[in-house]
Amino acid sequence: MVNYYYLDRTFVRMESGENPDVQNVFWVDLVSPSIEEMRQVEHDFNVELFTKQESEEIESSSKYAETEDEIGINMNFLVPEDGNFAIDPVSFILKDKILFTQRNRDLHTFTETSRRLRSIKPVDGDDIFLSILDIRIDYDADLIESITDQITYITRAMVRDKSPDRQILLDITQLQETTIAIRENIVEKQRILSSLLKSKMFPKEDYEKMRIMMKDVGSLLDHTSFNFERLEFLQASFLGLVDMEQNRIIKIFTVVTVIFMPPTLIASAYGMNFRNMPELNTEWGYPFALLLMFCSSIFTLWFFRRKQWL
Repeated sequence: MVNYYYLDRTFVRMESGENPDVQNVFWVDLVSPSIEEMRQVEHDFNVELFTKQESEEIESSSKYAETEDEIGINMNFLVPEDGNFAIDPVSFILKDKILFTQRNRDLHTFTETSRRLRSIKPVDGDDIFLSILDIRIDYDADLIESITDQITYITRAMVRDKSPDRQILLDITQLQETTIAIRENIVEKQRILSSLLKSKMFPKEDYEKMRIMMKDVGSLLDHTSFNFERLEFLQASFLGLVDMEQNRIIKIFTVVTVIFMPPTLIASAYGMNFRNMPELNTEWGYPFALLLMFCSSIFTLWFFRRKQWL
């Protein structure tokens, strides 16, 4: 599907289909386009669109390309999917003040941009691209804030629960992976903005807007670094709690073993098969042995408590 956006004096009009008014178009949005639709757009606007392989290219050098009359940009959008995030490539081409976008699915960023078109009052495709990028940065900020809230919840759960839960460690690991993915996505935007600031195709009045966006991106990177440090601290704290729990269990077994060592020694002594053992021939020999074993255990337990080892 191909959507064409026109600027008619003071309002924006969107149409889908064929035979666009090439003179008044400022944004051509291709959503899961067919080969025929891509060829038609290339013919109508004398532009060469990205192939699927070029859109999914992961090399940093292929994310931004600029010629004398055209800028080509490939970006990865993070899309929520099954409790995680999937990466969806989106391509942008700026040529003759017209923005061409290629994507594989409906994305919240584009829906929001289309909704805001009246308040944005775009002049050309450059304005739309910066608006999409600005909305995307705001979305990244919301993601980071959501992760911060989850980290706070996990922290409180660790303080509240006496015994460590394995699910907490899994949640921390998942948040670490999500934070890394968000950071990589933000760094990608930082590189693109840096390249745009060096470009001569954008009007000077847009440079200040891009500098503000660069500051926002820098703040988001700082926040992601802070979140990652918190997650590493939580992970270390969780593993420390696990070690403490294991040490507590080992301590209990050790204490029990030590308490029963004196009775075991006494029983072993009386279990030796010697003929001359006076206590064996007396009436009080058996009760005396039991009492001795009991007293030795009580004394060991009292000694541990006195030393505050229990």
